[in-house]
Amino acid sequence: MFGKKEVSSTSNANLDPTRIPNHIAIIMDGNGRWAQKRHLPRIAGHKQGMQTVKTVTIAASELGVKVLSLYAFSTENWKRPSSEVNYLMQLPIKFFSTFVPDLVKHNVRVMVMGDITKLPAGTQKAVNDAIKDTADCDGMILNFALNYGSRDEIIRATKHIAERVAAGEISSKQIDEQLLSQNMMSAKLGDLANPDLLIRTSGEERISNFMLWQIAYSELEFTDVYWPDFDRTSLEDAIIEFQGRHRRYGGLKNN
Repeated sequence: MFGKKEVSSTSNANLDPTRIPNHIAIIMDGNGRWAQKRHLPRIAGHKQGMQTVKTVTIAASELGVKVLSLYAFSTENWKRPSSEVNYLMQLPIKFFSTFVPDLVKHNVRVMVMGDITKLPAGTQKAVNDAIKDTADCDGMILNFALNYGSRDEIIRATKHIAERVAAGEISSKQIDEQLLSQNMMSAKLGDLANPDLLIRTSGEERISNFMLWQIAYSELEFTDVYWPDFDRTSLEDAIIEFQGRHRRYGGLKNN
């Protein structure tokens, strides 16, 4: 189900292009520690991490991934020092101002899940403009989780369903897995809402409130590579590891 590996030198010759995971989700961790190891301020790690997002996005698109979900800013990240939060809020503005043309070139569509109404006005505009500017792209979906927390998502979905029950629109007997999924922030991804592969960088082995509902049967991959050092080879290594596993969804492997 899950594993952890050191920095790998696996050859991409082992990559099977016919079995690329449709949806890859990544917890981008380790920016601060990457910077501290180099005696740099934490924001230097976030700046380099933004470049990694560009590298990995293009790589995933070229490999045939259909959805790439990136955990960019959680509902808990507001607890960080205000100077760091302010810098993080500027990153989407800088990112999209330089990268949207490349996204369009690679036919990548931007989507966002999370409560972006709580973000600064400039950040909201940058996000909404990127969504609008890439709306006609029908290739890979680059799905950013911004001001997102899975528990918050589940609570919102539950409240919405409860309100519909109270209004008599549906009965409690109609509440099932499908209905709850349809009320999640990931519902707009349709059949691709659930990640096939979840990757977390930096050596930490926890989910940190990310897509808890959606990753019920995802393969989990933990790597010691800090996010700023994660590259196309790192992504390919994770996919090769994924391809070597047998997904049984609670059943038995077919002989």
